[in-house]
Amino acid sequence: MMGQTLRHGFATLRLEVLQSYAFLARNWHLTRRYWGWEVVWFFYSLTTALSVIFIAQGAEALTGAAPGFDVQYLTMYLIIGTLVWHYLSNIFMLTSEVIAWERWEGTIEYTLMAPVKRWVHLVGQTAYSLIYSLLTALIIGGTTALFFQLDLSRANLAGAALVILAGSLSLISIGIVASILPLLYPERGAQMTSVVQASFLLISGVYYPITVLPEWMQSIAVFSPITYVLDGVRAAVLDGKPVSELMAFIVPLLALGVVLLPVGIRAFKMAEDYAKRSGKLKRVG
Repeated sequence: MMGQTLRHGFATLRLEVLQSYAFLARNWHLTRRYWGWEVVWFFYSLTTALSVIFIAQGAEALTGAAPGFDVQYLTMYLIIGTLVWHYLSNIFMLTSEVIAWERWEGTIEYTLMAPVKRWVHLVGQTAYSLIYSLLTALIIGGTTALFFQLDLSRANLAGAALVILAGSLSLISIGIVASILPLLYPERGAQMTSVVQASFLLISGVYYPITVLPEWMQSIAVFSPITYVLDGVRAAVLDGKPVSELMAFIVPLLALGVVLLPVGIRAFKMAEDYAKRSGKLKRVG
């Protein structure tokens, strides 16, 4: 009896893994289909990143290399902000647009009515978002290294990777919660997720410390996981902080992800059931 139960459990797990992979593969084929747009958006992301980083060189020219001005530090500060933001914002965007993609492709009814557990579907979607975001961020980072001299002699790259990993879980969780908006509001839901993404950019200290923000915005910034990721990665790369000191950033990120992930999946299922009852799945306007 025990052996049969184990075999059944492994068979079920294997099926669910294959189903998750099917969603990942589907998204990869969609990317290949629209490869022209992928090239356009990647080029836009790359040129935007370089333009932001050149601000460090421009600041030196504008200030006349004032005493105490560290161009290298500012360059690294902006590079970290640019790459981390590209990675995390892509995760959020690709996860939150799980419903928007289905509507654009006209497959929303088929996907949400298929006999697939919702967490299995979301695992495949988020796995693709992680892989895509990581690859594009690495390519942009490698290209950036050709333009700027990077000093990583003090960097704790392993510690930075741990911070980013913890932050990825948080952004996936928030992305799943945000994906409910296009499900409940077919006409404006996708635009609402873009507003959330832009708000993260403003308050999280991507290109500047949050201390320059008004006090009321600083009080909001402490609730953004991207704030902790950026501060943690900068502490690891710029200051070489050990993992023991980086736990002040990693623990809150893991706690947020662990709490929000099951909440997000549950909320998505509730919103999905409501959409099915109210006929929102068929609306594409």
